[in-house]
Amino acid sequence: MGFWKSRKTLEAGDRAPDFELSGLGGEAHSLQSILQGGPALLAFFKVSCPVCQLAFPFLERIHQGAGEGTLRLFAISQDDARSTRDYNRQYGVTFTTLLDEAGKGYPVSNAFGITTVPALYLVEANGSISAASSGFAKRDLEAVAERAGVTPFRPGEYVPEWQAG
Repeated sequence: MGFWKSRKTLEAGDRAPDFELSGLGGEAHSLQSILQGGPALLAFFKVSCPVCQLAFPFLERIHQGAGEGTLRLFAISQDDARSTRDYNRQYGVTFTTLLDEAGKGYPVSNAFGITTVPALYLVEANGSISAASSGFAKRDLEAVAERAGVTPFRPGEYVPEWQAG
């Protein structure tokens, strides 16, 4: 009988692990290079996840409205490039998307200790995680949006308070 070693899911106050992933165009992105542009929101997802499909249009609104230097968004897909491109097209995602694929053992997802998606990590320029969220939490998206100077939800729009990932 083997022993199950549990991973610690990173949370606010932890240091984000450095990584390098390819973007949809094949370009390399490291955490270090991402943070040179200031704080970043890393949004981990799977294309088949209905809660990710709920969250990503709101993340796109944050991306579209974020002022220069306030916050940049990076999606991290746990799927292949083709499926991810289709997802981005269907859900209107235009921010940079990186690939953390199964064939490579999901190295970045595992380094963050992710057990469910969507998983959001606000990483400050110094590499520390200042906020972490799993699933869909309206208040967490509002906090990130406030940081970016954006209102992610429209008046009268139904937005659930919370959805498990």
